Amino acid sequence: MTGLVRSSADLDVRRRRILFRCWHRGIREMDLMLGQFAENEIADLSETDLDELETIMAEEDNDLVKWVTGAEPIPERFQTPLFHRIAAHRPGFDPVTADGVGTVE
Repeated sequence: MTGLVRSSADLDVRRRRILFRCWHRGIREMDLMLGQFAENEIADLSETDLDELETIMAEEDNDLVKWVTGAEPIPERFQTPLFHRIAAHRPGFDPVTADGVGTVE
């Protein structure tokens, strides 16, 4: 998947805005990870989950990629079920090995 497939017509304004922002991050890896997650989950997220997602989205893309690929440990504040669900949507991300070698396709 390389872009938005889901219609946002049935979403409230906040969810539409989040969905758009998830697909327009700045680096493609984050577009794919957050965009795919949002497409699959946005309609069913609680207000608390939306708050947390917006907090996650405020982080720098380069940091998020490092946490998701295992290049750096996930900070304690993001050791949450929602962050781990988001990280599971990592299309084509190979885990980083102990020697720091890994790829992002």
